[in-house]
Amino acid sequence: MRAVFAFPLQVGAARLGVLDVFRTRAGLLSSVELRQAFAFADLAVRTLLDGQDDAIEGAAADGLDEAIGHSAELFQAQGMVMVQLGVSLAEALVRIRAYTYAENRRLNDVAGDIVSRRLRFDPDHS
Repeated sequence: MRAVFAFPLQVGAARLGVLDVFRTRAGLLSSVELRQAFAFADLAVRTLLDGQDDAIEGAAADGLDEAIGHSAELFQAQGMVMVQLGVSLAEALVRIRAYTYAENRRLNDVAGDIVSRRLRFDPDHS
């Protein structure tokens, strides 16, 4: 990975999350790539909001609680890897994503293994 871009998912002041875009070459996004990223971010926001329209009043849309729970677990896993390796929080996420890619596993599953202490990142072998 040579470049990372983050696009906010929000409506007004309400922040829903972030769309991360990764690239294998360094440098800025072209104007076309930037427009595409913003379009995908907008689509993600609309998908989240449309899904909420079908939810029972006062409850989260199907799958939203689970997605939020996975995000919390990923943040916890990031913190654990940060301490294990003595790196920044951003570097910890890069390491987790690299491991996930190399092992052909889902990010949520790897985060779960880290949090449950079934997986540990060793600074001598990373």
